[in-house]
Amino acid sequence: MNVTEQIIAKQIEWAKNKGIELIGSAGDRGRKVYTTKIEDNLFQPLDAKSKKELEDGDGGESKSKAGQPAKIQALHSSAALAVNLFDYWRNAPDLSLLFSACGLSRAGSQLFGEIKFEQKFSIDDCFQYSPNLDVLFFRSPPHKSKDFAIECKFTETYSTRKHGGLDPKYLIDDKKWDKLPSVKRLAQAISPVDRRYKYLHAAQLIKHILGLNRKLGHSRYRFLYLWYDAFGEPSFTHRQELKEFSDIVCSEGVLFHSITYQELIVNIAQHRKQHKKYVSYLTDRYL
Repeated sequence: MNVTEQIIAKQIEWAKNKGIELIGSAGDRGRKVYTTKIEDNLFQPLDAKSKKELEDGDGGESKSKAGQPAKIQALHSSAALAVNLFDYWRNAPDLSLLFSACGLSRAGSQLFGEIKFEQKFSIDDCFQYSPNLDVLFFRSPPHKSKDFAIECKFTETYSTRKHGGLDPKYLIDDKKWDKLPSVKRLAQAISPVDRRYKYLHAAQLIKHILGLNRKLGHSRYRFLYLWYDAFGEPSFTHRQELKEFSDIVCSEGVLFHSITYQELIVNIAQHRKQHKKYVSYLTDRYL
């Protein structure tokens, strides 16, 4: 059983234990790994703002097509996992517990702001599409501290489908690469085809960095890569690729971090008394 199958099999057993009905990717057809309703795949009903942001995202995560469930109804949906972890905190007055668990802020320091999903940061006005970041935390003004950007991965990391390299169009304008000469050399090495990384989608991360730099300014944000760990060679190799990528971008002042979902959930679980149902859901489903 490959890594993706291991993860999906665990999610199917979780759904069965909860008595959740599953359907295929085309309703009666396809493997039954989709819930019949979006709500069945979530810890709690979507916050109204979160729902709107997901609907507006280019990925179409919450949009169903004729006879097909929405992507977010998949048990292995990375969007559902991100929502299950972050939407709970959407209206919390203090977010220090969450983001200290992520390793992005100091424990015990008050943290005020707003969590948003599927935010678009344009790299160049001439491009038709902008990268969609999974989760953003914007601090409440006035503030001198940094905003947080989070890219979330679940089974995508271990997909048998190869990820793409960086489109050469991103290399045309040198202004995009100010203060990022080493990152640009890496970008050139994986453009147009990425033969360097097997599991890490480096081109996608580089595009996020370019968008964040344009919107927020170089070194004016913290960028977290949140991923799901697993047993076996793919996870080991992915971890090595992530370390190499991190060393390159961090050497040029990009405040890039990474943590696994399992580590994050264990950190949050230390506060089980205050968030009992939430912690029980996360640990039961994802650990």
